[in-house]
Amino acid sequence: MGAVAIEQPVKAARLNKQRMRVGVATAVRISRQVFDATRQRNVMISMALVTLLVASSIGVVVSAHENRELFNTLSQLQAERDRYQQEWSQLLLEQSALSAHGRVEKLAAARFGMVVPGRQDIVLVPLMSPALAH
Repeated sequence: MGAVAIEQPVKAARLNKQRMRVGVATAVRISRQVFDATRQRNVMISMALVTLLVASSIGVVVSAHENRELFNTLSQLQAERDRYQQEWSQLLLEQSALSAHGRVEKLAAARFGMVVPGRQDIVLVPLMSPALAH
């Protein structure tokens, strides 16, 4: 078995009125010193510079955040552009396959019964000069 230590109960500290008065007086004295110091020119300039520094740092944070958002948007738009470019390439390949001369000739023969004319069926029409066209 282990040893058991019995502790004495701790008495709660009672607030002493004198200690309270001293604490309040110290707080008032320090706050007066702070407010008196703010009236000095050097302190006012320092406070203005600190305010400008804080505003500038907030501006840097906002600018960095917007930059990240814009970069993400740019990346998404570039990926979308690449997808459209790939689709366009596929459509061009499909168009060239569908418009191949052999395919068009085969479809014309199958659907419309068209055939390539023989030499005897070809008639040449002579060109008319523009002067005779009147």
